[in-house]
Amino acid sequence: MAQPLPLRTALERGALVTAANWQVVVVQLTAETLLKVAIAVPVLAGVFLVAVDLGADAVDLLQGDLLTSARVVYGSLRASPIALAAFLGAVALSTVAAAIFTFITKGGTVRTLVRAESQAGPIEQPPLRLAGFTRAAAWSIDQFLDGCRHLSRRYVRLGLVLLAVYLVTAAAYLSFLYTGMRVMSEGGVIAGWPFIALAASSALIVWVTLVNLVYILVQMIMAADDVGVRAAAGRLARFAQDDARQVAGIFGVVLLLFLMAAAASLLATAGLGLIAFVPLAGFAVLPLQLAAWLLRGLLLQFLGLTAFTAYLAQYQRYGEGAGARAGLRSA
Repeated sequence: MAQPLPLRTALERGALVTAANWQVVVVQLTAETLLKVAIAVPVLAGVFLVAVDLGADAVDLLQGDLLTSARVVYGSLRASPIALAAFLGAVALSTVAAAIFTFITKGGTVRTLVRAESQAGPIEQPPLRLAGFTRAAAWSIDQFLDGCRHLSRRYVRLGLVLLAVYLVTAAAYLSFLYTGMRVMSEGGVIAGWPFIALAASSALIVWVTLVNLVYILVQMIMAADDVGVRAAAGRLARFAQDDARQVAGIFGVVLLLFLMAAAASLLATAGLGLIAFVPLAGFAVLPLQLAAWLLRGLLLQFLGLTAFTAYLAQYQRYGEGAGARAGLRSA
């Protein structure tokens, strides 16, 4: 087993390999955007249905975010079980279908990055030359589609497990909030409820973050070693136990960068919101907002794939991925 890379070196290698395969960043942003659109379409259709039924203005019902609109639709359709069931079925069907598409495209992305990391050589060692940067470029549409086909079944199976964990988590969280609120209301002790709800929400965020990290690492091992979900989970347990400090370091740095990018995005959005109130200048806000959204999406995808490639670089040096590297070179 080779020595793990220093944290900075692993992140530099991950960023360079990801930049050399910038096409996967665009693909991931496109896939996740399609997922959000697929979820939004039935919700927006439900909003217009409610607007027609209530004789209200659909624009008024669309005030707020997508979750607020979904609550409005649910509250209005609750009196009609058939309409509510049709609405929930449409949201579930479109969400699962779009998620499966996202899982399949993820297979092509991960396969591309595994190949790129294997052939990149010491790209992180200065000076950076064009020949070394080009050597790390493994993207091709044929290889991407081959990766989608090769990993599709395993990634869809893993993705459905993730959706099931999300569903169980959401049900447990909402049940806790509902039961706790009712019990404390009946006992007349309601003053401390906001702190309990905050603690539960914080625990939910930590749990979902941990689940997503495990999901990403299992994806990585499945592609690197060409194994199934169960075998990848077992290898992840050994890798996390032996290299926990390296994984935690990459995760912490990238999480900090994510938070900084989100804060910068909020500041930019607030600034553009102020411009919108200026006469005539408001016409320039829409393209600026679209450009800011695109830049933010590409940046966040780049950071996520950089972290993934850094994990992959550490795992390859851990020793479990030697067979997969040999197989990729001979393919």
